[in-house]
Formats: sequence, C-alpha cells, structure tokens
Amino acid sequence: MVAGYRPITHPDWRPVPAQRSSGRPILLVVVDTEEEFDWSRPFDRDAVGTASIPAQDHAHAVFDKYGIVPTYVLDHAVARSAPAAAYLRRLVDAGRAHFGTHCHPWVTPPFEDEVNDYNSFHGNLRPELEAAKLEASTDAVAQAFGQRPLIFKAGRYGVGAGTLGVIQRLGYRIDCSFVPATSFERVHGPNFLGTSMHPFFMNESRELLEVPLTVGYGGRAWWAGQRFAGLWDNPLLQRVRVQSVLSRLGVLWRARLSPEGFDADTQIRLMEALYAQGVRVFSLTYHSPSLAPGHTPYVRNDQDLQEFLRRIDRVCAHFRDRLGGEFSTLTDLWRDALAATPVSPAAPLQPEALSPQRGTIA
Repeated sequence: MVAGYRPITHPDWRPVPAQRSSGRPILLVVVDTEEEFDWSRPFDRDAVGTASIPAQDHAHAVFDKYGIVPTYVLDHAVARSAPAAAYLRRLVDAGRAHFGTHCHPWVTPPFEDEVNDYNSFHGNLRPELEAAKLEASTDAVAQAFGQRPLIFKAGRYGVGAGTLGVIQRLGYRIDCSFVPATSFERVHGPNFLGTSMHPFFMNESRELLEVPLTVGYGGRAWWAGQRFAGLWDNPLLQRVRVQSVLSRLGVLWRARLSPEGFDADTQIRLMEALYAQGVRVFSLTYHSPSLAPGHTPYVRNDQDLQEFLRRIDRVCAHFRDRLGGEFSTLTDLWRDALAATPVSPAAPLQPEALSPQRGTIA
C-alpha cells in the first residue's frame, strides 16, 4: 500500500460476504438523483434547481427495453421539490423505479456548516450535525414517497466513521456508497482502498448490506492494482502520468461502470475483466443531471446525450447477451442475500417483516 493512505475503517465493521442463491451475474442501476449545479465552481447552497429530473425519460427508453428498474437515490433538494418528487413517485408507483436517499450536505438543513470542499463530504462534519442532515434527508424522502427509504448512498461517497451507524438507526438496510480501489483523501474524502468489490454485510448481525460501486482493474497485470493499493490515486504518479502510460500499454488500467467518462468499449472491457476475476454483482451508476445537456461535464449538448444513451444501451446488451446476466435491483439483492447468508443468532432479520408496498421498498 502506498505510504500515507489511511483506508476507511471502524471497530464495528466485521465484513461478512453476502451470499446469493444463484451464481448468475446481475446488473443493478443506481442514479444519484440531485439538483443541478456548476461542477466547475464552488459548492453553492442556493443552487437547488431540479429541472433536469423529468429528463430521466431518456434513460427509461433504454431501461424499458431490457426490463431494468433503476434505483433513484434522492437528496433533500429533489425530495423537497414537488414537481421532481411527483415525477419520481409516478415511476415508483408504476413499478418502473425504486427509491432511496442521497445527501449533499451543503443543500441539506440544518445549515450550521460552512460551505467548502471539506464539508462537502458529510462524514467530515461533526457527528451530531451529520446525523441531523441525514435525518432531514430521510424525512424528506419518506414524505415524498409515503414510506421510509431502505437504501442510502452518501453524497460524494462521503461516508465517515459514524455514517453507517446513523443510517442503521434511521432504518436503512442497504448502503451503496463504497468505491473500491479508490481513495478521495487528496480532496478531503474517504479512502476505500482495500474494501471488497463484492457485496457484504457490515457485520454478523446482517443489519446493513454494502453494495459497492463497480470499479476495478484490468490489463495484463490487473493484480498489481490490488497489490499496490493507492497507485492510481497517488498525486505524484499522476503528475508524471504513470497511470496513462500503463493504461496505453495495456499493462494496468482502472475504470468504473458508468457512462460518465467511460465509453462503452471501456465499460465492456471492465465487465469482462471483473467477471474473470469472480465478480458477479455489477452496479452501473451516473448522476441524474447528466440526462439534460449542460448540467454536467459529461453531457454538454444533444450529441453528447445520444452518445451517453448509446453507452448505456451497449453495456446492457453486452451484459445480457455475452455475459448471460440478468437485471436486478438493490432490494431484490438484499432479500436474496438475507435468505442465502447464514443467520447470526444476534439478529435474525427477515425481509418479509418489512412491507413491500408499491412493488418494493427501495
């Protein structure tokens, strides 16, 4: 491991691999559903527009073709926007989407924090303030959908030492914040180096299932990415472009399963590489404003949008037709993992104890 990197850890985390009833690969879609803001400028507490939310129809033209039910994780700004929340609730009521919670602390009350890069990771806030913001986000989402959310994803992946304990107390059963093979320490965020690429329960109680993003290494020396953790996020090596050289030579590369910044060929290579490494649960992710041109650096115009949608389409087709995979949801994975993973005497939580209204509790 590269010196200076401090992997995220907590004394209550004793990961238990989540088992499944089938070895067939599954693909999940999780959308960070958030307000529009200028990604090139400092965070702005007043930037809470949600006009891009109905543009999710573009992606549903692809999802409906494959029978994909995405999970929209909403932050406070979206949940408190009546038009945005109504649009998403219609999708959920129709069985075309699930929902969960996201948190951008700079637009989430109580507003007791200074708006800056460090505080943009809610795990960096003092514990009582982080807890208050997570509770406010949860309440807003629950009000928007008429039931408590069970799925959580930290804004900017910003989990801290106390985050998971707070969301468990708020009733969450699934977290999808971890970014394997990645450290955000140089921008004041968490370090996920050494965390698993596979779903796992946080401890033997099975009360919280972690479903990490799909991020990993490929190339002839893919194993070196795991062995030399931190290589890809080392600022010195980035300045001398070591990563670019290794990638161009096909020796070692890192990618994420996302149409944001990764073309379809790269995502397909990633799926093939991780499948060969034993990964069977894949999570495709992106941000909701990318479906409306001009809001993220990934989609600046209509041409970019069409390419963005083609990337999703090609990845889904390859996953189904070449990897023999099927499309699933976080909630279905959680239920399957609870049934297939041995029960700890400490907490025999049963999924049927929670009411599956409107198709599922997502």
